[in-house]
Amino acid sequence: MADKLELTHPWLIAVWPGMGGVALNAGVYLLAKLEMTVIAEFEANDLFDVDHVEVKDGLIQAGRRPRNRLFLWSDPNKRHDLVVFLGEAQPPLGKYPFCRQLIGYAKEYGIERVMTFAAMATQMHPGDRSRVFGAATDEETLAELKRLELDVLGEGQIGGLNGVLLGAAAEADLPGACLLGEMPHVFTQFPFPKASLAILEAFSTMSGVELDLTELSDQARVMEEQLGELLSRVERRIGEPQEEGEEDDAGYRIDTPDEEQASAADLERIEQLFEQSRKDRSKTFELKQFLDRLGLFKDYEDRFLDLFKK
Repeated sequence: MADKLELTHPWLIAVWPGMGGVALNAGVYLLAKLEMTVIAEFEANDLFDVDHVEVKDGLIQAGRRPRNRLFLWSDPNKRHDLVVFLGEAQPPLGKYPFCRQLIGYAKEYGIERVMTFAAMATQMHPGDRSRVFGAATDEETLAELKRLELDVLGEGQIGGLNGVLLGAAAEADLPGACLLGEMPHVFTQFPFPKASLAILEAFSTMSGVELDLTELSDQARVMEEQLGELLSRVERRIGEPQEEGEEDDAGYRIDTPDEEQASAADLERIEQLFEQSRKDRSKTFELKQFLDRLGLFKDYEDRFLDLFKK
């Protein structure tokens, strides 16, 4: 863990991979646009196992457990410093002990509010506005969600650590909330940045932290067009008579090539973007977008997050 830090009314934002990459995309956008710095690694190796190993050029690599990192942004306006917890994976067992340990760490450093981001799959059309649903650990935060006119969850469950962490926060009397961005349930396997954008708009209002959301808005618009086209093709195909032996188009998808399929030009562009990001941390989201487009972010994740070291 990091040495003792003097923080100003800090908030903790925790994100993990999940549906549509909604939470992770929002978290990485905060890292990039606020030019955050990694401050600690949260050790929980006893809760994670290794279920496979990587092979490169015929050589088996050492087993690797998922990593959990914490990043810091110091608010120049002295309102709320932000600590972002980014976990590569959720532990298969011991979720509540993991969350209680993280909340204990948060309280040690004076965290005043815990936030998690997540996705909410509904019947929405890709072209519709993404609503933000919310739930809170305390009445004051709940009232704040209502003032923002978010769709407050009346009943139900929040699966995974996005919810369990807040259960541990409630147990420790630490205020907190989960913001869930709406996405189409038929496209949960695709990135849906519009939901990430909606979450960060709500978060910016709650925290008073100003964010330039232009890049995320552009990414959301492009993905909306692609998913809208895909949905139209599927709907047209369903309504058309099909000749015997004709292959159904309903399986049409947006291709996401892996590293073996990426061209030499793509790999060269990745290296250029890494070099630019090393010099200017605000460029890292452009790199993240490019890696996502190629389906390569997971392969480069360690190297990407190392860009945020001091």
